[in-house]
Amino acid sequence: GDKAIPPALAEAFHQHKIEKILFIGQGTAGVAACGCAELLRYYLADSSIRVAPFKASEFSGSLLKTNLRDTLIIAITQSGTTTDTNRAIDMARERGAHTMAIVNRRDSDITFKTDGVLYTSTGRDIEMSVASTKAYYSQIAAGGILGLKLAQLTATRDEDFILGELERLMLIPSLMKKVLAREEEIARSAHRFAPTKKYWAVVGSGYNKISADEIRIKLSELCYKTISSDVVEDKKHIDLSSEPLIFVCAAGNRGDVINDIIKDTAIFKAHEATTIVIATEGEERFKPYADSLIYVPEIEERFSPILTTLAGHLWGYHAARAINAESRFLFDFREDINTYISASLGKGLDIYQIILNKIFQEKTAKFSSHFKKRLADKRYTTAMELKAASDLTLLLKYLSGRLPMSDFDLDFGMSGTAPNMFDVFFRCIGEALNDMARPIDAIKHQAKTVTVGTSRIWEPIEGILFETLKKNRFGVSNLTNKNVLVLKNLQDIISDIKGETLYQISDLHYTGEPVEDSKIELVKKKGSSSRLASRVEADNRLKGTKRIIVKTGNVFIGKGKTDDRSILVVPIMKKGPHIDHLLLLNVGVKREIELSRKIRALGDKFTHIKNIVEETSLSWQDDFLNLLDVEELFGNSAEKLAEFIVSSSSTSKP
Repeated sequence: GDKAIPPALAEAFHQHKIEKILFIGQGTAGVAACGCAELLRYYLADSSIRVAPFKASEFSGSLLKTNLRDTLIIAITQSGTTTDTNRAIDMARERGAHTMAIVNRRDSDITFKTDGVLYTSTGRDIEMSVASTKAYYSQIAAGGILGLKLAQLTATRDEDFILGELERLMLIPSLMKKVLAREEEIARSAHRFAPTKKYWAVVGSGYNKISADEIRIKLSELCYKTISSDVVEDKKHIDLSSEPLIFVCAAGNRGDVINDIIKDTAIFKAHEATTIVIATEGEERFKPYADSLIYVPEIEERFSPILTTLAGHLWGYHAARAINAESRFLFDFREDINTYISASLGKGLDIYQIILNKIFQEKTAKFSSHFKKRLADKRYTTAMELKAASDLTLLLKYLSGRLPMSDFDLDFGMSGTAPNMFDVFFRCIGEALNDMARPIDAIKHQAKTVTVGTSRIWEPIEGILFETLKKNRFGVSNLTNKNVLVLKNLQDIISDIKGETLYQISDLHYTGEPVEDSKIELVKKKGSSSRLASRVEADNRLKGTKRIIVKTGNVFIGKGKTDDRSILVVPIMKKGPHIDHLLLLNVGVKREIELSRKIRALGDKFTHIKNIVEETSLSWQDDFLNLLDVEELFGNSAEKLAEFIVSSSSTSKP
């Protein structure tokens, strides 16, 4: 309609004033721009109009002339806020170019910059994600529809062709469903091969070079790898000596091109590469050379960047899951060791007794055997650094008693004391986990706040509690993420800070756990707290509530045991990953608070209260919280509060 192609642009086509059509974009949108340009070239094959794709960031280099009145610039962007793309549109408009946008987000920045807008969805965004998938397919489809409209405007294709092409476009979703039906097969391929190769590449020829470029982006984003994308014929001249995993995009290719791709795949295989091939159903000539052969339905070659890419997207998703699954083996062992150490300390053993304990050494030796088997099966090749694998192998030998502790200094540059050995072990396995973990939520939806091309802007967290932390030279970086959110919610119920007491914690276990000799030292007092004597001034042992706070790492809100003050205790990590300070605040509590704010500020305590109440015959109502004074609500335990609610409700019944 007129919103996509305004009358002035349509008239320019009718009068043959448009000589060039350029598609621009960045990242996935830049790849979609290539796909749209190829479709438009096909549709305008009998026209003198030149069609080309450009990376938006490189577009300025092509502006060698100041007059672009004969040019239509079509920007492709999911968010409509991509800096490089929007800047390119501004530059083109300054030079008189006609402009259009294929965009998902309504009322985004670019929609106010271009002459015409073609939206890829209705309503809310279909996807705000780094690993954007649906946006890519909708952009190609929009480019195809737009291309047919331009073919109609320029009279380069007749109505029969246009109607037939629209029918072919409408058939594509049913073909995509057939690819999705193969997800289990694709998942098996990814699970088997993705973890086994360090170096990856994606190759494609013709239209499938577009597929290769897009699949490369998703594999890189989902699997955290640097991956090359090459024309099939070039790959045998580049880096086959690295014996990489090569993802071959061949579905839709025909004639001599597919014959050459089969020959090149045979060459890849001969050089010990692992070959994952996407081919058209019925194409069996790849079987001798493909480690994994994934079929997609037959489709016109110009639409191959849709079906081929869909198979690649699925493979990339399951590849990330496969890599993450291997990290779980390490994670479970680390948790097992943590649990064992905690239990042993609870029984009175010290760390030196633990490291020499036969049960501990046997536990470590068994894990070492399984770990070596996984290494031999190449399950850690793709994501674990060689140094991490080597260090972890050595550490397991030390911890299982197979190597003398006196050699530890030679391997790790520090004496082989029990604390040092455990410290290096947990750091090493933590780094390995960090390299390999692919959280499933991040795989499915890696949300971002600002699009490619600009720096992120983070909103600072402010409020009375964070200002108090700042005055004491602490910040959100000294808190756990959970405690940042807890403090943010608690600010809704706190009216003022009456006093402050800062403590320093020392002599914790190297894991951050309090031990018998852990100490607490008074650093300073301020306000109402300055008039009160602290138990710490007479006894510096870490014990009682403060010991529990250090052990759990959780913010505490309650009442002082001796003076009934409302207090808030914040655990702080200033010098490292463990709690080394406690900031105790004497707080004033607001009297009138909305029920929703009470619930939010209570956090997990609300669920605890509700569960206890529901264990009785009483049906829970959020209004029960209003039966309690605010200081009592946040000062007493969940058990006492639930008991009061049940008692009050019982006495109020007739």
